[in-house]
Amino acid sequence: MRVDIVSIFPEYFAPLDLSLIGKARANGLLRLAVHDLRTWTHDVHRTVDDTPYGGGPGMVMRPEPWGEALDALAPDELSPDGHTLPRLLVPSPAGVPFSQAMAHELAAESHLLFACGRYEGLDQRVLDHAATRMPVTEVSLGDYVLFGGEVAVLVILEAVTRLLPGVLGNAGSLDEESHAHGLLEAPLYTKPATWRGLHVPEVLRSGDHARIARWRRDEALLRTASRRPDMVGLLPPESLDARDRAALDQGGFPSPPEHVAK
Repeated sequence: MRVDIVSIFPEYFAPLDLSLIGKARANGLLRLAVHDLRTWTHDVHRTVDDTPYGGGPGMVMRPEPWGEALDALAPDELSPDGHTLPRLLVPSPAGVPFSQAMAHELAAESHLLFACGRYEGLDQRVLDHAATRMPVTEVSLGDYVLFGGEVAVLVILEAVTRLLPGVLGNAGSLDEESHAHGLLEAPLYTKPATWRGLHVPEVLRSGDHARIARWRRDEALLRTASRRPDMVGLLPPESLDARDRAALDQGGFPSPPEHVAK
């Protein structure tokens, strides 16, 4: 996968040389480049913002440097290797919510281009013009506002990169984690079996794989119902068997209505 990031604070992305993302870059699984937006300014002050039309607080990022940056990183002509236009991602509190499903969707892309806004955001014409040439998605981490898009890009890249083939040493861990099947992950334990008077559940030390699987499923259901009841409500009725519904009932949580054939 190829990733380009444009920001007025390129040094913000030093952590991308660390941990598994750094290894993915070193192994060629991730071709990542960070670009300084001010490269595409032409005045002595390297200006990237101005006051908003219509008045109001704050400053808005000017369209000219952004237009030149996107022209350079996503030219209309195919590159010599036949590389196609990227998908442009713009972190914004007005964007669609980021999710594990979107992470999987983005992991299937060949080229992602991130535009990190600052101040009050980008001039809307940057996004409108880009949308005539490439897919554009404004994406939000949640219902809150950050100083800029950089931290959101770090989060999105972590979620996407770990889904790329070859990045995780044990790809099977993707099947058991939170959000993999619409549920939060069950509690995890390791050695020692007793720590400060607290014990690992007996079932996890039993060696009975069927019981362990059932315990983890029940705990995942109860944890999700307790912390994210909205997720339980979105589960397809056919994904819950009688034991799942019994676990929810015993925990004092309502289970979704069963599917009724028409």
